[in-house]
Amino acid sequence: MHRKSSLAMGKTILNRIFHSVALAVLVIGLSPAVADAAPRKGTVAKKIVAKKTYAGKRVAKTFSAKSRASVVRLVPARPSYGQLAGLHSVQDQLDLKSSVALVIDQDTREVLFSKNDSAVLPIASLTKLMTGLVVSEAKLPMEEMIAITQDDVDTEKGSRSRLRVGAMLTRGELLHLALMSSENRAAHALGRTYPGGLGAFVSVMNAKAKMLGMKDTKYVEPTGLSSNNQSSAQDLATLVNTAYNDPVLREFSTSPGHQVEVGNRTLQFNNTNRLVKNPGWDIGLQKTGYISEAGQCLVMQAKVAGRKLIMVFLDSAGKLSRIGDAERVRRWVESNPVTLPSGGNTVIRQVNG
Repeated sequence: MHRKSSLAMGKTILNRIFHSVALAVLVIGLSPAVADAAPRKGTVAKKIVAKKTYAGKRVAKTFSAKSRASVVRLVPARPSYGQLAGLHSVQDQLDLKSSVALVIDQDTREVLFSKNDSAVLPIASLTKLMTGLVVSEAKLPMEEMIAITQDDVDTEKGSRSRLRVGAMLTRGELLHLALMSSENRAAHALGRTYPGGLGAFVSVMNAKAKMLGMKDTKYVEPTGLSSNNQSSAQDLATLVNTAYNDPVLREFSTSPGHQVEVGNRTLQFNNTNRLVKNPGWDIGLQKTGYISEAGQCLVMQAKVAGRKLIMVFLDSAGKLSRIGDAERVRRWVESNPVTLPSGGNTVIRQVNG
């Protein structure tokens, strides 16, 4: 009897030890404080098993060969080209977070504000504005059905898409999603199905840029995922001015949201620029962009204080900073009009940051 009691007591103690160890492992895997703490002496080296971007930082998921517990740690994102070039050290009176900015009057071409506006940088999905312009000017049938293929899957950055391989959409729907939601597979499919193929499409993109006098611009593909798609704020202002004359590009780029039928599914897509839903803004054309090499980017045509303005913001640090910069410019424009002696018209003093 005594022996059985000892065995039972031993099992109870072992069970308690097991549950205590299991709880400790769970805490190690879930607790941020533990995840961020420095490794103790004797800790087995951790192996990186996955990476992704979260809140502007690279997230690396690791595990310990000893505990097998998952640990998440933040790895700083790669610096943008603008950061590497030291462009963020340039100060301006509006304290913009974008290292490159340009604001001009669309009608008079007067420069209202400029900051590093001749710098040539990656432009990310601002590329899609030229993609849309080329597709629209080609007068291709917008009702033609186009299938998403494996060729449209992003192998450059590994970005995700809700447009599965095999999905069928019209050319018009693809153009809408590319401009409004910055849909990469949609943009790639538009270039791939252009007469002559993707190579011909990119050639037309570059030819159009040259024709418009965009001397600092180069395109290598239609999505903007490649950092080799580059331009300057001056060139992009020219592109925005031209694209604004196309009613299709104006409508699609400023659409707050759009639904598409894909097979037996209805997918809701929304605009990547939250300002289009802001009643305080009157936006005629816009496009956002982001890859780590380019930072956060934004171009817009908007009416502010009764004037049509073109705004370009490149290499902004922080997800919402490009929106904040646009708001700063708008408040500055609204609070600094200068009335001409003749009355009626207003001008805003030129500032070079």
